[in-house]
Amino acid sequence: MDAKDIDYYSLGFEFIETKEMFVSNYEDGKWEEGKLVPFGNFEISPAACVLNYGQGIFEGMKALRTKNGEITLFRPKENAKRFNDSAERLLMPIYHTDSFVSAVKEVVKANEDYIPPYDSGGALYIRPLMIGTGPIVGVKPAKEYKLLIFTVPVGPYFPEGFTGIDLEITKKYTRAAPGGTGAAKTCCNYAGSMLPAKETKERGFAQVIFLDAVHSEFIDEVGTANFFAVINGTLVTPKTVGTILPGITRKSILDLASKKIGMKTEERDISYKELFEDSCTEAFCSGTAAVVTPIKSVVLDDKRRLFSEGEPGEFTRKLYELLTGIQRLEIDDEFGWIEKV
Repeated sequence: MDAKDIDYYSLGFEFIETKEMFVSNYEDGKWEEGKLVPFGNFEISPAACVLNYGQGIFEGMKALRTKNGEITLFRPKENAKRFNDSAERLLMPIYHTDSFVSAVKEVVKANEDYIPPYDSGGALYIRPLMIGTGPIVGVKPAKEYKLLIFTVPVGPYFPEGFTGIDLEITKKYTRAAPGGTGAAKTCCNYAGSMLPAKETKERGFAQVIFLDAVHSEFIDEVGTANFFAVINGTLVTPKTVGTILPGITRKSILDLASKKIGMKTEERDISYKELFEDSCTEAFCSGTAAVVTPIKSVVLDDKRRLFSEGEPGEFTRKLYELLTGIQRLEIDDEFGWIEKV
């Protein structure tokens, strides 16, 4: 689609083709330099490792337009590091951090016309992706890989925007187990979350809250986002012990809460039972796509906890305003998180 034909003020979180993508191939034990090519299809062997054994990883990033027209990226080196952590978990080749960030900037510049205007609230979503393209029959890593980076103009991940969402706790499904790939951003993790999400949305909820696979009590993630709650005035979030994704937004929120707001923070096991107690006063989820999304209510079977009628809690709002203010250069970036394109 031509950039000028897009209504940037009514974007959802759906695929819209942009102009160019970055491609680099790994062969004979090394990455080629990589280049921009027109966005489009490419050939792949039916025996490719990604098709047969799921050897694929990805990242999610955003490019934002500021009020004065500058373009920003939020902590791109952290995405590069996590990309390589995922690669190592799936026996895939790492891609140099500086080369990763440089390629991301190159793709953003090539698709600059697709970055939504500042006042639209949208962003240019960036999808780095690595797949095992080499043909494999036995269960083992491929010898050849392809790195792709493409972009999509998007609006809010949750249609509700910065208002509370209703979530359902599931004891039927789990997202990941200890010793598995829960901390890696691998394609396989997300395929398994589609059915739980479909079923909970059919019941009127925005997303599902997954519990741990061992005790079926402690909160792991909110669908594809990290979970936070304010309990006894402390900001708490599940600890990263291999079953949840170590979110970059999550990491940033912990810093903002402690260093900018002065809140006590804890990374610990959070029983779902705590959400139904008076000591839990706010809850929200976070991520590149979700940003900071308030949680209006949580439900388990016939039990419901209402946090608000939809308006964000005090700390949820403060953290959202701090995070988005830094991302759009409206608040001083004392952490050095922003890179301009």
